[in-house]
Amino acid sequence: MERIRDLLATGDVASISRRYFISNGFDGTLTSIGIVVGAYLSGVTDGYTVVQIGLGAAVGLGTSGVWSVWEIERAEKQAEILSIERAMLTDLTNTEVQRDQVAARKINAIASGIGPIVGILCPLVPFLFHGSLVTLLEATLLAIGIGVGVLFAFGAYLGSISKQNWVVAGIRMGLAGFVVAILNLFLPG
Repeated sequence: MERIRDLLATGDVASISRRYFISNGFDGTLTSIGIVVGAYLSGVTDGYTVVQIGLGAAVGLGTSGVWSVWEIERAEKQAEILSIERAMLTDLTNTEVQRDQVAARKINAIASGIGPIVGILCPLVPFLFHGSLVTLLEATLLAIGIGVGVLFAFGAYLGSISKQNWVVAGIRMGLAGFVVAILNLFLPG
């Protein structure tokens, strides 16, 4: 645990993990908005079905996030190790440098996989209450609102760490959710 904390304290590991988490969280949230609007417009009559579809997307995007980043970071970290080994004229196998790079790769892959899962699951919550507290239309509208809120939070966070106006940055990101919802209205069907 201490190694993870130390690695996250370095700007590089935290920055890369943050990018993967937010980028894939953004994708997951937009996917979720597309799923809920598409399900409603397609005539899906049960909130549980919408949740099942969303869970399938969460599994797919979560797996994609972990797997792709694991392989990307494996190649990048190996290239870094080879460069350091050439410069130092020594083998770094089983050294702290190599162990730190493996740990960093794990952190990045986990962050990458968690992002889309959070982005997909949050907007699906209203569909768990379909039939008891909300209609399908209300669940869909609430899901869009939650998705836009998640996107706003991502943007606001990015704005705050980059010393931009966090409200403007949040609105820019949140706007993407509305765009996806509106574009779905123009799909055939």
